[in-house]
Amino acid sequence: MSPPTPLLTRDRYSLMQKDHLTQVLFSSLHLNDSLLESLNDAGFVHCTPIQAATLPLALKGQDVAGQAQTGTGKTAAFLLAALHHLMETPIVEDAVGPWAIILAPTRELAVQIHRDAELIGRYTGLKFVAVFGGTGYDSQRRQLESGVDVLIGTPGRLIDYFKQGVYRLSNIEVVVLDEADRMFDLGFITDIRYLLRKMPPAGQRINMLFSATLSNRVMELAYEHMNDPQVIRIEAEHVTADKVRQVLYHVSAHDKIGLLLGVLRQHDPKRTMIFVNTKRSADRVTGYLLGNGYEAEVLSGDIPQNKRLRLLESFQRGALPILVATDVAARGLHIPDVTHVINFDLPQDREDYVHRIGRTARIGASGDAISFVCEEYVYSLPDIEEFIGQKIPILPVSEDLLTEYKPPKRLDRRRPPIPGGEHRPRSRTPHRRPANRT
Repeated sequence: MSPPTPLLTRDRYSLMQKDHLTQVLFSSLHLNDSLLESLNDAGFVHCTPIQAATLPLALKGQDVAGQAQTGTGKTAAFLLAALHHLMETPIVEDAVGPWAIILAPTRELAVQIHRDAELIGRYTGLKFVAVFGGTGYDSQRRQLESGVDVLIGTPGRLIDYFKQGVYRLSNIEVVVLDEADRMFDLGFITDIRYLLRKMPPAGQRINMLFSATLSNRVMELAYEHMNDPQVIRIEAEHVTADKVRQVLYHVSAHDKIGLLLGVLRQHDPKRTMIFVNTKRSADRVTGYLLGNGYEAEVLSGDIPQNKRLRLLESFQRGALPILVATDVAARGLHIPDVTHVINFDLPQDREDYVHRIGRTARIGASGDAISFVCEEYVYSLPDIEEFIGQKIPILPVSEDLLTEYKPPKRLDRRRPPIPGGEHRPRSRTPHRRPANRT
């Protein structure tokens, strides 16, 4: 069998440094042989702290509510636990999947969990399907109708297909809530509770909840729909990643474009995410970047899903050097080797600051987080600094940084027509777990 795709293994995980791993070996956890084989292929030997703390519990069937900084291996932790259970647990005669369901708050996160599941589960024979809004309605439906072992998706699309009877939740053995705090932020909790109530009772399944923060509202959800979960918190010295070099510039809103171009010229970043607070600001910043010789694209909520996925893939492989994003991209994206995060607009929510700058310095690497503090958004700075437990160093705005610039380039916002058509009739054929699961 061919080796794993480099984009999904070495590029993403080679950032793990020794000081960000534990002495716990994956080989000591008695994982199913098919999972150990895929881990060996990818060169994964030692667990990260969140993996070392949660896997021994989850592998024994204990419910887990885990908190850790973004980029520390939470996805691999819940995937290994879920897939191990499925491979080691025989099924009831004539029963059909899905057997495990993973709920994610965003389309991008669902896609990336699916990619990781296919990597880690490549030798299991299990079938993984990802469903999410914005694209692929009929194709995703057909995948579900042909059978699924592990279902990954966003709440809205999952509920849509469930209500149509495209799949069942009656045989769910493992349920995972990823980025649970973001579920609240995006208003998905009612949908989450609906889906959980359609599954077997909490005591008859393994429940895992992972989040960057375990707030009171998240823990209320955990205790309501989990079976006496073990709470695991992996605390860092600071809320933000240790190796993020944070600086800020106090600058007028009028001078932010000139400062941005000056900073880019000074740093010559290879892979940069520029965060803004509004879609209008994203278009404006991107227009000026294009007009001044920089290749950049916008990632925001109104971009069609197929284009969003193409942009992320291009950015991940290094073909696109600059991505201008609203907070739709601030959480849950596993993008390797982001060298710089620039807060063109300082976020108004302190947790958004942490999640934005967490796109760089992932799993032991270093990176730069540069924030522009203008008169419009300066009021959130004290709250951010209190939350991260430190003052962000201030750099002077020198004259050589305020670059003269050319006019913006007009963005092409034409959209291709969305194809219509009737939904195909349901035609489910029973799908069962692979024979090696007995």
